[in-house]
Amino acid sequence: MATAAPKKKDGIWETIKTIFWALVIAGLFRTLFFQPFWIPSGSMKETLLIGDFLFVNKMAYGYSAHSCPFSMCPISGRILDREPQRGDVAVFRHPTRNVDFIKRVIGLPGDTVQMRGGRLWLNGEPVPVAPAGDFIEVKEQQGPQALIPRCVNDPVPQGGDCVKERFVETLPGGGDHVVLNITDGWVADDTPTFTVPEGQYFFMGDNRDNSEDSRFPAEIGGLGFVPAEYLIGRADRIMFSSAGRSLLFFWTWRSDRFFKAVE
Repeated sequence: MATAAPKKKDGIWETIKTIFWALVIAGLFRTLFFQPFWIPSGSMKETLLIGDFLFVNKMAYGYSAHSCPFSMCPISGRILDREPQRGDVAVFRHPTRNVDFIKRVIGLPGDTVQMRGGRLWLNGEPVPVAPAGDFIEVKEQQGPQALIPRCVNDPVPQGGDCVKERFVETLPGGGDHVVLNITDGWVADDTPTFTVPEGQYFFMGDNRDNSEDSRFPAEIGGLGFVPAEYLIGRADRIMFSSAGRSLLFFWTWRSDRFFKAVE
């Protein structure tokens, strides 16, 4: 009986040490390599759907204070800095709200960006687009926030087909990607010409009429330009996706999106 207590105490201490080092290793992995990210909104449809779960490649752009949880990395500026490519889908920390956003890199430093009649113009030239049929989803609550999609064919009853116009957009040097249109004459379909400052980037969502992005200047409470120090990483691949209210509802997982590349 007298020898049992020390052994039990040693076992508890070993468990505590194991948990501690597991948390340290997990924290280092998340900080240096890949960060999990879950899509809460429809601003990047159809590229990313509500309920997509992906890992963000944190090696893609280097590291800053925002590479750590709660922006706690003791880094001034950026180290191992690499510039994003036009067309990348990137995660970044919102410069004023202290939350993570995911959007597409549209404008690089020195670029001019403008929307005219819902059409994107870069450096004084219209970006080519081609019709690509319709994007159709069910008009129903989506994700934990129970978001209801907007549709070209509204009003649509619950459970009906919600339609959006679908186009393929080709950025200069950035490849092709799909963008959606819901309505003509939306507030951000026509903008001033923005000139992207040095060391900053212009982001937009692919669901163009349902995205809070750099088209809304920071001066009026929008996103505005995003300084390089707020970049977190590049979204490369969806690991799995859930159409339900929780990622734990495995019966709602979208099997066609497992390990799908983000383009």
